[in-house]
Amino acid sequence: MKYIEFGIGNKWLLRTETELEDGSEYEEKGIKGPIKLQSVYIRVWIGRRVFVLDSSDGLKLARKDRNAVKVVIGMVSG
Repeated sequence: MKYIEFGIGNKWLLRTETELEDGSEYEEKGIKGPIKLQSVYIRVWIGRRVFVLDSSDGLKLARKDRNAVKVVIGMVSG
């Protein structure tokens, strides 16, 4: 699964995060293909709270263990 994100708060302004089947993940600068669009989302992370508005899952709220400030627009690719 790939997550292609544009926004403030990540290591790069435009990045691709890839999750492997074994649960590990890595990120790369820019957009890495191929892209098979599954959904589009907006994620706002303030402190330990994360708000995600996803085109396939709707609104999700989560808590994280670390504090961060992020505002990103992204897409999920299979």
